[in-house]
Amino acid sequence: MNADSTMTAARLHGPRDLRVERIPRPGVPGPGQALLGVTCVGICGSDLHSYLDGRIGDTVIQQPLILGHEFGAVVEAVGPDALDGNFAPLQLGTRVAVDPAQPCGRCEQCEHGHPNLCHRLHFCGSFPDDGSLCEYMIMPAHTCFPIPDTIDDAGAALLEPLGIAIHATDLAKIQVANSVAILGAGCIGLYLLQLARLSGADPVFIVDQFPWRLQVAERYGGVPINFQEADAVQAVVQATGGRGADVALEAGRADHSVQWAAEMARLGGRLVLVGIPGSDRMEVKHSTIRRKGLTMRAVRRMKHTYPRAIHLAEKGMVDLNGIISHRFPLAQTPAAFAMNAAYDGAVVKAII
Repeated sequence: MNADSTMTAARLHGPRDLRVERIPRPGVPGPGQALLGVTCVGICGSDLHSYLDGRIGDTVIQQPLILGHEFGAVVEAVGPDALDGNFAPLQLGTRVAVDPAQPCGRCEQCEHGHPNLCHRLHFCGSFPDDGSLCEYMIMPAHTCFPIPDTIDDAGAALLEPLGIAIHATDLAKIQVANSVAILGAGCIGLYLLQLARLSGADPVFIVDQFPWRLQVAERYGGVPINFQEADAVQAVVQATGGRGADVALEAGRADHSVQWAAEMARLGGRLVLVGIPGSDRMEVKHSTIRRKGLTMRAVRRMKHTYPRAIHLAEKGMVDLNGIISHRFPLAQTPAAFAMNAAYDGAVVKAII
């Protein structure tokens, strides 16, 4: 095998066992496919779950897997009938943001407009489907969305978490002058904050334990609450005159924070679950949900939100790159994951 037929990839072999290796490079794209040269990949919280536990939820990684699903790329080659996400011919050399979800388009959920709930969904970096922490990959052309020059390669990767935040905001049904509480000031939480403010919500509380993340949140107009220094639930309840927030969004690790979010929500309020618990268990008192009559919604990735995400970024309505704190080359992926998992170096968002 010559050098031109291999590429560099970061593969997870087991919990905390991430290795940078040479593996076979993809071949020629088939009908409706594109060969992509990956430019940037964001490290997501779900990637960290896989890295730490060798699984996410009940999906266990059973063989070496390339992680990564937040990514931008350049089109290197296209197969016949390769149409992009806007149903236009995909052109060579085009810079694209890539939707990692590959729904079948033919099942009941796809037919009803819920491709994120597809019965046969494939997703980059979710076992058994390899992800984007590699130099090249083949993807369906319709997952590729051309981006303008105003969005750089790192921004292209960040359109995926922004898309998740858009879908969560849709489910939350945030209205003008709603009060909102966001638990978790990571990537998704900070995008949720920006979208809530853009939707006219006020005030928007954001809860975390890391001061550097709360400083970023304050920059975006959030009311920061450090739960290591104050009772976060009481802070939200008191600031809303005892009423509670109209909307509570859990965007952290979904452990005790789900109960906190439920306690922060007002009577008849809305509770949206975005975070993923490492234990695959959610603990919340039934009485809290029942007595308040809360509406609960769970976020399963997103639903064709890239065009909206691109519009928001291109118009400067959302600050994509302001959350980036660290950048690493592909060769240093293991170090990047180790740092991110330990929350070292005042990390907010790391880009490979």
